[in-house]
Amino acid sequence: MQEYIVNGLLVSVALLAIILQLIGLRPSANMTHKQKVTLWRIFLASALLLVLQVVGTAPFEKFGESGRFVRLAVFLVDYLIIGYDILIKALKGIRNGQVFDENFLMMVATLGALALAIYENGDYLEAIAVMLFYQVGEWFQSYAVGKSRRNISDLMDIRPDYANIEKDGKLEQVDPDEVGIGTIIVVQPGEKVPLDGIVVEGTSTLNTAALTGESLPREVKVSDEIISGCINMTGLLKIQTTKEFGESTVSKILDLVENASSRKSKSEDFISRFAKIYTPAVCYAALALAIVPPLVRVFGMGVSAEFETWIYRALTFLVASCPCALVISIPLSFFAGIGGASKEGVLVKGSNYLEALSQTKIVVFDKTGTLTQGVFEVNGVHHSTYDDKKLIEYAALAESASSHPISKSLQRAYGKEIDRSRVSNIKEISGKGVIALVDDIEVAAGNDKLMEQLGIAYHSCHSVGTIIHMAIKGEYAGHIVISDIVKTHSKKAIEELKNAGVRKTVMLTGDANKVAQSVASALGIDQVYSELMPADKVEKVEELLNMKASSAKLAFVGDGINDAPVLRRADIGIAMGAMGSDAAIEAADVVLMDDDPLKISKAIKISRKCLSIVYQNIVIAIGIKVLCLVLVAIGLANMWLAVFADVGVMIIAVLNAIRALFVKHL
Repeated sequence: MQEYIVNGLLVSVALLAIILQLIGLRPSANMTHKQKVTLWRIFLASALLLVLQVVGTAPFEKFGESGRFVRLAVFLVDYLIIGYDILIKALKGIRNGQVFDENFLMMVATLGALALAIYENGDYLEAIAVMLFYQVGEWFQSYAVGKSRRNISDLMDIRPDYANIEKDGKLEQVDPDEVGIGTIIVVQPGEKVPLDGIVVEGTSTLNTAALTGESLPREVKVSDEIISGCINMTGLLKIQTTKEFGESTVSKILDLVENASSRKSKSEDFISRFAKIYTPAVCYAALALAIVPPLVRVFGMGVSAEFETWIYRALTFLVASCPCALVISIPLSFFAGIGGASKEGVLVKGSNYLEALSQTKIVVFDKTGTLTQGVFEVNGVHHSTYDDKKLIEYAALAESASSHPISKSLQRAYGKEIDRSRVSNIKEISGKGVIALVDDIEVAAGNDKLMEQLGIAYHSCHSVGTIIHMAIKGEYAGHIVISDIVKTHSKKAIEELKNAGVRKTVMLTGDANKVAQSVASALGIDQVYSELMPADKVEKVEELLNMKASSAKLAFVGDGINDAPVLRRADIGIAMGAMGSDAAIEAADVVLMDDDPLKISKAIKISRKCLSIVYQNIVIAIGIKVLCLVLVAIGLANMWLAVFADVGVMIIAVLNAIRALFVKHL
């Protein structure tokens, strides 16, 4: 057996040497101070143990009878070098009433093995090797977890250190928290954009990779909105801030990522409950293994108890039962999955939502700003009893109080600065339109329903687009045709969702049925509901939720403030992060940072890969653990084999978990 253990030590040390070679032997930022100290302890303890095995007992024989104790003392020094922190943690756990953990299992098993060796005047190699193998596995796990955290930290290294404010012709660096709304900040080439705002001077290109996962630079100019967290690449920009730092995009993203781990999945909750029951159970099982068989042998079979054999098996049973692989790898899998998604510009607010995404079978879309660009243009004026420009002027003024994209398109078509003093008594009719006094003349602008409510006969339009009917002084004055542009990737996004196993795609919109059907047909959407009020969208989602199978999940994708109730009601709410409203992003469970609907199928694929890894680790860890425990109980596995099985499974599980971080080619 000693030959196998020595070979195992050599393999373990060689493995760590290879890792060190890969990351650099010099002190490196890749390792924490604690990891470096633990690594040198492993090498020192391994070297001392190998020396003790090579020299044997000869050097200690010259001490006569006391040589046995001198040899024990040297081995105990080696044991403490490699295991003192485990002993301290175990004793603290006992003191705090949290007895049953892996530190307690290792302390009892190794001290018990040492006690048996002292009693039998045997070899201490096995007890120290157990602790050494365990520390090798713990170091490997710590390094792997640290590496995945660093990858995510590097990815999310978007928090700005300062903001530039110009004073007396000089730039002064201030804390972003101290910058108020409406302040003009200066962002030089190579600097991070510290707060959300609007460009008031300069043109440049922005690197948005940390936010969206896309390497393609984004061009910005005067009047363009700009979000914090981007890196200014070329020109100098002056930006008027529109949000305080606490409400800015970068602050919200950092908060989402930092708090993602607090929302645990069902798999993680299962592992937590499993560990609380499993660890005490195996401790009591080990105690029974040490006591019951010897008593049965003495009183039931009339043979010798062989306490040493059964105590040794019980100690080995404790080592083999350590649940490290499960407890470590499952949360790490979800953590890596969330990190991999964030690298692709998909922010998942918790592992529970990542788990739910993997079960998505129905995806419901809002239309405007989600499948379409939300960039509306006036394409025509029909049946006008006024000059076309005059009709557009009336419409732009009547809609001047609204921030809706359609209102913005009317204001752009008008082409002049809005004089709000010309407008009064604005009444917005939810889901229908607006009525206002423009130059003391009553103007109504809205859809068919508004005209019907006012009892005004209108002309239907055969053009595809949003139709704004106009009534002036209570009489029909014509209608304006406004069209939206479908996003470049929308059709491909629907195809990819179906390839990813989504059974049904649905579109909900307040637009006219003709427009909705045209968009749905062009994109290949299965079902469409049009002319919906905000409350109607919630009702339709409720209907779809009631119709679906209990195991299937429904995801809703939206961007507007009126989508917030639907985002909350769906099993998974997905918001467009770049163009989306704050309310939608706050209500959503998943945020797409570049508004690309193609990322939805990517998110689903990432979640399914992550869950696949989780299930693999559960099966591997529990399967090998049960097999090993059975072999130990019947005497077919020794302690070194139990440790190899435990540490080996943990390393395999951790390496498997880290695969969830790599999602580029999904």
